[in-house]
Amino acid sequence: MSSVIATKPAVTTADDMLKPKSRDASVHLVGDTQPCELTDGFHLVIDALKLNDIDTIFGLPGIPITDLTRMAQADGMRVISFRHEQHAGNAAAAAGFLTGKPGICLTVSAPGFLNGLTALANATTNCFPMILISGSSEREIVDLQQGDYEEMDQLAIAKPLCKAAYRVLHAQDIGVGVARAIRAALSGRPGGVYLDLPAKLFAQTMDAAAGKASLIKVVDPAPRQLPAPDSVQRALNLLKGAKRPLILLGKGAAYAQADADIRALVEKTGIPYLPMSMAKGLLPDNHSQSASAARSYVLAEADVVMLVGARLNWLLSHGKGKTWGEPNTKQFIQIDIAPTEIDSNVAIAAPLIGDIGSCVAALLAGIDSNWVKPPAEWTGAIADRKDKNLSKMAATLALNPSPMNFHSALGAIREVVKARPDAIVVNEGANTLDFARSIVDMYEPRKRLDVGTWGIMGIGMGFAVAAAVTTGKPVIAIEGDSAFGFSGMEVETICRYDLPICVVVFNNNGVYRGTDINTSGSADVAPTVFVKGARYDKMMEAFGGIGVNATTPAELTKALNAALATAKPTLINAVIDETAGTESGRITMLNPQTAAKKKLASST
Repeated sequence: MSSVIATKPAVTTADDMLKPKSRDASVHLVGDTQPCELTDGFHLVIDALKLNDIDTIFGLPGIPITDLTRMAQADGMRVISFRHEQHAGNAAAAAGFLTGKPGICLTVSAPGFLNGLTALANATTNCFPMILISGSSEREIVDLQQGDYEEMDQLAIAKPLCKAAYRVLHAQDIGVGVARAIRAALSGRPGGVYLDLPAKLFAQTMDAAAGKASLIKVVDPAPRQLPAPDSVQRALNLLKGAKRPLILLGKGAAYAQADADIRALVEKTGIPYLPMSMAKGLLPDNHSQSASAARSYVLAEADVVMLVGARLNWLLSHGKGKTWGEPNTKQFIQIDIAPTEIDSNVAIAAPLIGDIGSCVAALLAGIDSNWVKPPAEWTGAIADRKDKNLSKMAATLALNPSPMNFHSALGAIREVVKARPDAIVVNEGANTLDFARSIVDMYEPRKRLDVGTWGIMGIGMGFAVAAAVTTGKPVIAIEGDSAFGFSGMEVETICRYDLPICVVVFNNNGVYRGTDINTSGSADVAPTVFVKGARYDKMMEAFGGIGVNATTPAELTKALNAALATAKPTLINAVIDETAGTESGRITMLNPQTAAKKKLASST
């Protein structure tokens, strides 16, 4: 397939002739003697994606893209149809993170586009490569605001919320539009891209040979960006002089798929490391250099911190405050492909600009046999704290309260994941997320997907579907009952495609917990309280999946092992103590308090 853009041929619109039923059947007589095979906008979109090795679309059919989904499936692409566009978008984003290719979400216009836009914005924030493709109303009517079907200036709305946005108006430009979207999604810091395809575009026809020549195979969409040698040496010198160094791994390090070099860097330097939640498993969580069980200590006490694919955002207290110990006592090395990220919250002493794979390889090349590992005083102090904290955790996990709490239920899941390290864990909720992050160890890269930078709920079923579809591995979705409510209807999607997903709903009857009281005296329950004793497992059974009601860790373990063994859609309703859980989980400090509460707290 040529990557040369052909001169624009004459285009026949839907107003001029009927849409061809297939490429083989679409023949136009030239000069009444020569047959000319035609193609159309539908097929050009499909061919452009396939040419760039994109084989899966996540979406929801409807006007004007229903035929596009049918044709894509008939042409060998996998089309996963959801019940809501937001979850299809989340699936596309997760697919992008897992595969390193832009995940494709296809939606209808206006409301469908808006539903997908939440996932697109989230993908951009998390640096997941994703392309949202939406059908749209005709430009002439939209621009004059004449009231077209689902009229909306979608391109203008999308632009502030994604990395790039493009509109294609002519069939001969489809190849360029798809190529630009792919390159924008993958190059530099990955992110979300919007591609607007008006309804009239799909039925446009053109000469098939010219159409084929107009398509572009994107070459090297994410080229290596090598760090400057002096910046590599500066970072090495800072590490060499550190007394209490720390390597902090972010999800960007997991996305980079430079797993072997990252592990070699950690082990050759001997520096303790701390993984952010989606970087867990880059090295096994039980690795001797893991400082996860001493997180508070190492963040406060380290004197040099090297950030690898992590940002000093709210998840890391912006690099300052009591989380980081005494002010002005540490220096930062930051590996990032975007130079504008440097100094965003605190001064970065040694910026290392380039792609993570190239930067880590350059650092490795500068570490020889004479490298001096961190002082035993530092590594020993971390080991002592780890041992104490892990012992406390083991004692807590050994308890078997009735009803279950977060620790006892997650302790059961922890052992199953240990036995099946190939399983992918999807995790969302408040307390369910917080406890799972610290209790469920990961052993392989990119096996944990969670709420990410924004910390939003609702990613669960979309991420789970993407993980199952793109990897073929079993998926365990650990869900708070509130978080599950955002995307719970997608259990039908899971059953429809017979995916190896086991959803575990931690059911404590409410948001955070099920014990709040309505103090007004009315019959309404409190805003955070759900129906008591709900049976989420019956939802899965309604669509032909397997539902289990588990009230003990033993029942939970049995059901989870059975789900992994059968690879059948399963939902376990894990009943836990409704008093378990705290307000907003571990980010209570972000929940504003009333002045009255603050005054009361200060007087006690």
